[in-house]
Amino acid sequence: MASTLKRMLIGRPLATDEADHQRISKTIGLAVFSSDAISSTAYATGEVMLVLVGAAGLYKQAGLGVEDTPALLPAIAILVVVLLAIVANSYRQTIHAYPDGGGAYIVSRENLGELPSLVAGGSLLVDYVLTVAVSIAAGVLAMYSAFPGLKDYRVEICLFFVLLLTVANLRGVKESGTFFAVPTYAYMVAMAMFIVWGLVSKATGNLHPMKVDLEALAEVRENFKVSDTFVPVSAYIFARAFSSGAVAL
Repeated sequence: MASTLKRMLIGRPLATDEADHQRISKTIGLAVFSSDAISSTAYATGEVMLVLVGAAGLYKQAGLGVEDTPALLPAIAILVVVLLAIVANSYRQTIHAYPDGGGAYIVSRENLGELPSLVAGGSLLVDYVLTVAVSIAAGVLAMYSAFPGLKDYRVEICLFFVLLLTVANLRGVKESGTFFAVPTYAYMVAMAMFIVWGLVSKATGNLHPMKVDLEALAEVRENFKVSDTFVPVSAYIFARAFSSGAVAL
């Protein structure tokens, strides 16, 4: 019974000589290996906005008149682009130095020693767990934001997607590649359409700022852990917003 169920879920075991047939095309491979980085754009920007809009509400409640805090977004975007450029350049250097493959553990071990390599390897393991947790949580949050009736079942939905990702990965690189490629490219197309729509709306004057609902900011205020007698300074807000977005990226 267990063996039959396992065969249905993850397929039959592959022989060693069948490994070459599990290779995937560049189109599928790009979607598989970029899905981690691409997915962060779905929630990293939201984390930045959560800090900035929350700060704007706090300033307004304090009567300081500093309500244009979201205007810091372009500066944060530039810093994130610079950060990503540094990361991309680092990857290029690693690829040229290790053409046969060199992950964080191998590169750290050969250049820095055993202890840093263990730290790098352990960090990756933690990072993979957090990536799955945060990505799924952010996706489910978007789902019940659109359909509030799902909020009471958010934990069950998250567990379902964790199970779905687990089964998809266990079925092998070739089969899971197609599974991950479809939503990745669909998201890229949707994001491109969203950006074009935003630019057109801005050019035609139909893009208006959202009004800040002070009552709805009560939960955000609690997350800030800010007392009634203390309002965070702009430099702190800027650094916190950047770190919230940059960590996700």
